[in-house]
Amino acid sequence: MGGEGAMWIGQHPFTEEKHVFANMGDGTYYHSGFMAIRAAVAANLPITYKLLVNGFVSMTGGQAIEGELSIDQIVSELDAEGVRKMALVSDEPEKFSDHEFPNSLTVHERTQLEVVQRDFRDYNNVSVIIYEQPCATERRRLRKRGQWHDPDKRAFIHPTVCEGCGDCGTVSNCMAIEPLETEFGRKRQINQSSCNKDFSCVEGFCPSFVTILGGRPKRLEAAPRQLLAAIPEPDRPTLKPGEPYSVLIAGVGGTGVVTIGAMLTMGAHIEGNHFSSIDQFGMAQKGGAVTSHLRLATTAEDIGAVKLNAGSADLVLGCDSLVTGDDLAMSVMAEGKTDVIVNTHEQITGHFTRDPDLKFPVDQLADRLVSAAGKSKVHFVDATRLATRLLGDSIASNLFILGYAYQLGLIPVGSTAIEKAIEMNGVAIPLNKDAFAWGRQAAVNMENVNEVAERAVVAREIPQSVDEIVAHRTQELTAYQDAAYAARYKTLLNKVKQAEASNAQGMEGLTETVARYAYKLMAYKDEYEVARLYTDGRFCNQLAPAFEGDFELQFHLAPPLFTKINPETGLRDKTTYGAWMLPAMKLLAKMKGLRGTMLDPFGYSAERKTERRMIGEYEAMVEEILSGLTHGNHALAVEIASLPEGLRGYGHVKERHFAEVDAEKNHLMGLWRNPQQVAPAAE
Repeated sequence: MGGEGAMWIGQHPFTEEKHVFANMGDGTYYHSGFMAIRAAVAANLPITYKLLVNGFVSMTGGQAIEGELSIDQIVSELDAEGVRKMALVSDEPEKFSDHEFPNSLTVHERTQLEVVQRDFRDYNNVSVIIYEQPCATERRRLRKRGQWHDPDKRAFIHPTVCEGCGDCGTVSNCMAIEPLETEFGRKRQINQSSCNKDFSCVEGFCPSFVTILGGRPKRLEAAPRQLLAAIPEPDRPTLKPGEPYSVLIAGVGGTGVVTIGAMLTMGAHIEGNHFSSIDQFGMAQKGGAVTSHLRLATTAEDIGAVKLNAGSADLVLGCDSLVTGDDLAMSVMAEGKTDVIVNTHEQITGHFTRDPDLKFPVDQLADRLVSAAGKSKVHFVDATRLATRLLGDSIASNLFILGYAYQLGLIPVGSTAIEKAIEMNGVAIPLNKDAFAWGRQAAVNMENVNEVAERAVVAREIPQSVDEIVAHRTQELTAYQDAAYAARYKTLLNKVKQAEASNAQGMEGLTETVARYAYKLMAYKDEYEVARLYTDGRFCNQLAPAFEGDFELQFHLAPPLFTKINPETGLRDKTTYGAWMLPAMKLLAKMKGLRGTMLDPFGYSAERKTERRMIGEYEAMVEEILSGLTHGNHALAVEIASLPEGLRGYGHVKERHFAEVDAEKNHLMGLWRNPQQVAPAAE
């Protein structure tokens, strides 16, 4: 910190690299970073500093920057130091319209960052890009406390239109975008509780994004309060002289892990007991792992070391399963001694933004925890799902976990003292009390709690058997085009089913694979299909249980007939449309009969031509596979038939996948046509 770019001073004469970029935060810039920029100017280095002005020291806890400089002051200082090329990038560039900046600085909207960077990389001296945007994570925290303006706006993904390509995660790098398993495979959804509301995800090249203006996440309307009124007190442990009670809380930064530790220790203090606590969070401010080590005792002398040592934990509250299953948390567990409460919610990590097919290691984590603490000592509960359904906010899940552990008789602090601590915390008091109570009730009667939580949920009926999948996809293709089109699909599936039964008797998987991916190719999402999926009732059915209030809709689309290629990016820019788009879509959906005909105005694009071509090629490829199918090459046949899984997205995203899938197809078909290269099928 403070030496950003300094190594480049020595490296530059001895490398062919012409230009580098160096990142720097505004806190670092103020205390010493400007010295590095001064040194770079003195050395006439071809370097661009990307200066993030977000107003917080996020690495060490989200503190405000001491002696923070304004944008005008930073620009003036850089200009005085000799920086002759600068750009100011902001999500609200209009607020700088009346500022008097030097001619060396230009102002740009946030979406133009990539264009600005391409320009600056060709500059043969020191330049600075100032990225002005308050830290999104800190803004979300402050909004929950009522200390920051909360825009009356939400982003929503229509899952049926979503292709699961992950482009939204690529452009936003946001972990509020989570996987959603549907009858059509893995899609995306936005966790409204953790959404930072910078809306960069909407810039992903996909028509599934809708913004909700004026709406708010729907909360359970009539939760039966009687379920929370008479919860019996559990037999809980009591603190004894010389025997401290050790608790580890493991979770993710920004979700209230440290807060529930503070509530638990404050409750112990209220009851006249002693405690020690130490929090380990580091980069947890950015959504990383955080652990709180707590020791509760009747006297201060009984506490000893603050940090829990190996096998010393009486209780582990696993607010996040990945952090709980990590080596650090596992090290304090002892088989037969440590009770472990685990939130089974699949909290995605930053890797998901780069790998849309990332699988959550559910079984592996469960096995690790059971092996460490013992089967009878590990309790699994989907606290995030229940807290979100019951209380409308996933932030309540950690208090839910605390309540669940309390009712199981694992917390040596009384409920009255814990509730008093919640009041003293002074933030979302009714929500936190309810979360604690619902967690207790879940430990008493999980069936009742689940029943209440699922009342307003739209059930997803996911077909399981091959016959169910074929029947479901046949019905969908009839709605997509017509009965004849669906019959074409069903005829293909009948051939596959018969061939698999006769040529690879006793083996399965090929028919199901073709059922999924022949449909995927045949139901390509052109303009008519996107319009139909928005107007056939599914969109409204998904929206109704998710939001309430008098809200308006905005659609973010890039219709090829009305948008031009941006000469700077080479891509189509998305445009925002109002709610009038729904009636227009309804009309467009009725014109699906034009699809693929000479009168189809959208059918002449390269993307549509490729989509139609790939349907025929897939059918021919399946026919070739069936003609030579045996037990020995069945596994390869399934792999070939699943190739369309890689065809996702819209526009340039899908075009890139076309090339990747074609290359893989050529490789696999080469193996198929040369049987001597094919490995035997797995037993």
